[in-house]
Amino acid sequence: MQPCPPASRPRGVLAARLRSVSSAAALSLALISGAALALPSEGDRAPNARIEDADGRALQLKALQGKPILIVYEDKDSKTQNQALKDALAKLTKGDRYRRGIAVAAIADVSSYDFWPARGFVKDAIREESKKVGGTIYCDWDGSFRAAYKLRRGVSNVVVVGKNGHVLFAAEGALKPESQSRVLELLRKEVEG
Repeated sequence: MQPCPPASRPRGVLAARLRSVSSAAALSLALISGAALALPSEGDRAPNARIEDADGRALQLKALQGKPILIVYEDKDSKTQNQALKDALAKLTKGDRYRRGIAVAAIADVSSYDFWPARGFVKDAIREESKKVGGTIYCDWDGSFRAAYKLRRGVSNVVVVGKNGHVLFAAEGALKPESQSRVLELLRKEVEG
């Protein structure tokens, strides 16, 4: 076996060091990104984020304080992940006490469509869907709501904020039946005092 020529040794050492540095940088970036996507923790003060309906009417979440707030944040691909929870909520809010006592913030992640002419088509679709569900669906055009609440894109996110403005529950993806029951129970307790 012949030793490597002296000229190639430094290049090989340099390449190995660069790979090591780039691997460390990639790991750091992954860790930072993962931390940035962590849902709000139970007990955290809920951020005051701004959303708007399809007609551009703005809503600051702090305006809903004093009622429990159920935030359901989804995009067009994840809107069916928690359909069972939405159906159970519809049953719960048939009575006036719960319908008036719970603030529901259904928010569509439409940040991928914030350009002309797509924005107009999306507004029309959101208006239609709002009519179907019998409530306002708000829009997150720039992803600022998602960032404020540290929600993950592409999955259904469910957050319950208590009357006092603190997070009581936060989860992403399809909720298991026990988590759905917990959400409904938290809302009942908040309404009934």
